[in-house]
Amino acid sequence: MHVLILGGTTEARALAGLLHPRVRVTSSLAGRVAAPRLPAGEVRIGGFGGPEGLAAWLREHTVDAVIDATHPFAERISFNAAAAAATAHVPLLALRRPGWVPVDGDRWHDVASLDGAAAALEGLGDRVFLTTGRMGLAAFADRPEWFLVRSVDAPESPMPARTEVLLDRGPFTLDGERALLAAHRIDVLVTKDSGAAATAPKLTAAREAGIPVVVVRRPPVPTGVPTTPTAEGAAAWVAAREHDGR
Repeated sequence: MHVLILGGTTEARALAGLLHPRVRVTSSLAGRVAAPRLPAGEVRIGGFGGPEGLAAWLREHTVDAVIDATHPFAERISFNAAAAAATAHVPLLALRRPGWVPVDGDRWHDVASLDGAAAALEGLGDRVFLTTGRMGLAAFADRPEWFLVRSVDAPESPMPARTEVLLDRGPFTLDGERALLAAHRIDVLVTKDSGAAATAPKLTAAREAGIPVVVVRRPPVPTGVPTTPTAEGAAAWVAAREHDGR
């Protein structure tokens, strides 16, 4: 059995580890990170050339199942995967981590886009901790606030004129996030609703400090695709298909 896993997320790596070497696993990474953490099994890096290219790849490499374990904000590949799987008649499962849910004490401001997040900063604070990744900084380029931008790789222009870049990779600790907010005198946090525990401590630290949080909500996903919230659930789905194929 050959399984294609789309995505370089924590869940995607965990799933590859659960499946390999029992089944043949190919993990596809977008290539946006210079030194990605590589999963078990085979790895390919780069795009497929849209849904038609992905469908052709599935046929050429005799793929028996596809797992969309991409980042919650990688909406294009999710729609491409749904279209390609339907064209190639290959079963598709989406591994979607649960989103974050506000609790008592949170001061969240929900927005639908990065542009919306930039607009929402008006009057919230002057020192912004921006954790939306290195892509999309152009949305904040004209903002007058001071920004601390945290990302795995160095961002490129355009970006806000008053920016300090912090290169770091999660998981992050609560104590570390508390210290970071205090050291940089952060008074507003901007984040995407990426979910997962690895980057959640910043939300707790912001709540404790009474700092408002601008949360960019997730984009739409394809309808009609079965989903699971865990790598274990995805592994069970693959095992069921193995059993049915015998």
